[in-house]
Amino acid sequence: MRAYVERMLAEGRMRVVEREVSGRHELSAVVQASQKESDAPILFRRVAGTPHQVVSNIFGSRPRLTAMLGAAEDASFCRHWVETMRHPPLAPIPVDEPPGLIELRLSDLPQITYFERDGGPYLTAGVFLANDPDTGVPNLSFHRSQMISDSELRIRLGSSHHLTQYQAKAEARGEALEAAILLGPPPALVLAAAAPLAYDESEMEVAAKITGAPLALRRCRTISLSVPAETEIVIEGRILPNIRRPEGPFGEFMGTYVEIGDNHVFEITAILGRPDAIFHALLCGSPEDMRLLELAVATRTYQALRAASLRGIIDVSCVPTVMSTVVQIEQMYEGHAKQVALTAIGANHDWNKTVFVVDDDVDIGDFNDVWWAYLTRGRADHRALVLPEIPGFYRDPMKDHWGRLAIDATVPFGRRDEFRRKRIPGADTLRLADYLT
Repeated sequence: MRAYVERMLAEGRMRVVEREVSGRHELSAVVQASQKESDAPILFRRVAGTPHQVVSNIFGSRPRLTAMLGAAEDASFCRHWVETMRHPPLAPIPVDEPPGLIELRLSDLPQITYFERDGGPYLTAGVFLANDPDTGVPNLSFHRSQMISDSELRIRLGSSHHLTQYQAKAEARGEALEAAILLGPPPALVLAAAAPLAYDESEMEVAAKITGAPLALRRCRTISLSVPAETEIVIEGRILPNIRRPEGPFGEFMGTYVEIGDNHVFEITAILGRPDAIFHALLCGSPEDMRLLELAVATRTYQALRAASLRGIIDVSCVPTVMSTVVQIEQMYEGHAKQVALTAIGANHDWNKTVFVVDDDVDIGDFNDVWWAYLTRGRADHRALVLPEIPGFYRDPMKDHWGRLAIDATVPFGRRDEFRRKRIPGADTLRLADYLT
């Protein structure tokens, strides 16, 4: 991640905040304001109470995620993801601990309280690494972590996560589950942590496929795990068995708070990092959060559509939120879009609350363009299909996310010329700065 930050700075693609900011609400307010104007990442040079710089919105751009796969920024992310996953696995390389690592305390790290009612400072971009207690298969995943003291974090393990199943296995034996929290790992590790994999698949292998090279792993000092040597900060510890303590409230990705609940306890045994480590702060519910969630939902939907032998599937995105899926197709026959929409809804029982199907001339990363296609390319009443009483998001006791909506926003089949979009020759390559004084 350090190399990526330095490259963005060298290319002038990183926003930089030189003035000191507070980690309590001010930093997150600046991130939010920046994201409203631009998808550029942002670096805070000085954060009160810590020597560490803070970076945010690294993953807040779909084109940047595509480039991280080694493809052109305007290429199909889902197609390149599937092609990357076909690469052969690469065994990791064990390396010595890098020189210069220092021991840190949790209180040395940026103490960032993101939202008004949050129960305190949180780690939001930590990638958890743990091994299956039975098979040893490693898992990478994201879980929010409330900072309690230098020895304790309280973490929320979602019911559908593989790490939750690992912890349950260990707990059934009365054992703690060793885990490492990676703060600022190589970007490929972050993409792998967001990937939709089967239980017995390794996200570490996926990360190596993305980079096209074996991962360099070093041993932890206090637990029996190996972690990527290039990670900025590693928190070593264990998830304690049969202990739950209050965690929250926390402002979650859906724009509301998750109230206080009894959640798992992570006991910190060591923290190692670079003296000048860069800390990654992710604003939950922001474009950066949505793009990483989109990686899992969109690629899973894309794979399901291809597995169903549906033709003409170009790409899949999730805009403006991860619960709204957009499928881009090349129309092949009458009713093609409706068939694609219904198949996409069945591809993911949690997330695909609405599904839009659009033509190849619609920007699926821009919801304004998607909605424009629905409004202008046919009758609204004939092209929206309401599917009632279908269960939704797994954490939904009040059934607020039940039901599905499928929308055909494609041109009527066989009438493409009538709906051809207007354009100005040269407008897509014009540099406005060349004309302004």
